[in-house]
Amino acid sequence: MAGEKDIKIRNRSDKPDNVISNEHKIVSECEAMQSHLPVFMRSFFIYLKGNVLPRTRLAYLNDITFFCRYLTEKTAISDASEIHDITRQEFNRITAADVNEFIDYCRQYTVETEKEILVYENSNKTLARKKSSLSVMFRQLYRDGVMEENITDGFNPIRVPKAQEREIKVLQDDEVMVMLDAVSTGDHLSPKQRQYWEKTKRRDKAILILFLTYGLRLFELQQLNVSSFNFKRGEFKIYRKRDKEATMPLNQSVTEVLEDYLENERAAEDRINEEDRDALFLSLQGRRMTERQIRELVKKYTSIGMATSAKAGYSPHKLRATTATSLIGRGNSIYDVQALLDHDQVTTTQLYARHKKNIKRDLVRDMEWELERKERK
Repeated sequence: MAGEKDIKIRNRSDKPDNVISNEHKIVSECEAMQSHLPVFMRSFFIYLKGNVLPRTRLAYLNDITFFCRYLTEKTAISDASEIHDITRQEFNRITAADVNEFIDYCRQYTVETEKEILVYENSNKTLARKKSSLSVMFRQLYRDGVMEENITDGFNPIRVPKAQEREIKVLQDDEVMVMLDAVSTGDHLSPKQRQYWEKTKRRDKAILILFLTYGLRLFELQQLNVSSFNFKRGEFKIYRKRDKEATMPLNQSVTEVLEDYLENERAAEDRINEEDRDALFLSLQGRRMTERQIRELVKKYTSIGMATSAKAGYSPHKLRATTATSLIGRGNSIYDVQALLDHDQVTTTQLYARHKKNIKRDLVRDMEWELERKERK
C-alpha cells in the first residue's frame, strides 16, 4: 500500500518484541474499526480502551460493526448508506424490541455473493456474546448522555447452558496416544498429508506436546520464541492474559521433542523471514505460524485420535480441557491445576474435576445386552 510505513519496535520492557508487535496489531485493528463507526460513540471507545483486554475490545467492535451494518442494510431506522454516517438522533430511535429483532436475525442469516448464497447459523452462546457487546455499548452511551434512555432492561434473555450443564469435550487417554502415534509415524494420514508431514512432523509433535502438557492458550503457544526457552535451567517463559509473565518448568518429554525439532527440522536462519527469526514455530514459508494454521493442525490430528472426520476435530481449547481433566484424574490438587492453567477462578477448574473421564464409556460397557444374550446360549 502506498505510503505505508514499516513498524519498528523500540522495546524497553521485559516483553519479547513479537508480543508487543502482536498487541500493536490488535490495537491498530481496533482503531481502524472505530474510524468506520459513528463519531458519537467516541466515549464508548475510550471506555473500551481503558477497561477491557485488546482481544475483547476487538470482539466488541466486531459485534457493534455488524449491528450498525444491519441498521443501514436491513432496517428503516437509519437513512445512512455508510455506518460512519449513522446519526445520534437515529441511534436514539432504537428500542429494545429492535435489538431483540437483531439477535433473532443473527440466529440464522444469509449473505449472497456473485457465485453463492452463504447461510450463517449462530449458537445461543454466540448470540449471548453479541447481546453482551450491545448491552455494554448502550449502557455506556446512556451514562455518557448520548442515549436518552437505557434500553438494555428490555433485552430478551438468552438461554445458555451453565458450564456444569454442558458436557466437557476432551480427548480420552487412548485417543491422545493414537494422535501422538499419528504425528510420530504418519499413520492414518493421506498420501498428500504425509508429504507435508515429512517436512513438519517434529514441529507438529512439539506443538501437540506443549498443548497437552501445559494446557496453553492458543495465543500463548503461537507467541512462543526460541529465546523463551532456557534448556540449561529447564524452564521457559510465556506471556499470559493481562500482561502476566509466567515461568514454566520443562519435563523430559517436552525437552526431547523441542530439541529434536530445533536441531533437526526448524529452518536455518537464512531461510526465515527477518522479523520471525526468533519465532519458535514456523510455517514452511519461514514465517511465524498464525493462530489459524495452528488451529487447523490441531483439528487434523485430534480428528485422527478420535477416528472422526477432519471437520469434527477439536480446537486447541479442547486440548487445554484435556490437560485439566488428565491432571485432575491423576490426583493433582485442583489449586495446583488452577495455577498451571492460569484460571482466574478455581470454580473454572472445578468443572473439570466434575468431569469423570470415561464414565459414560464404563457405564455402557456394563450394559452389553446382546453379548450377554449370546453368552447365555
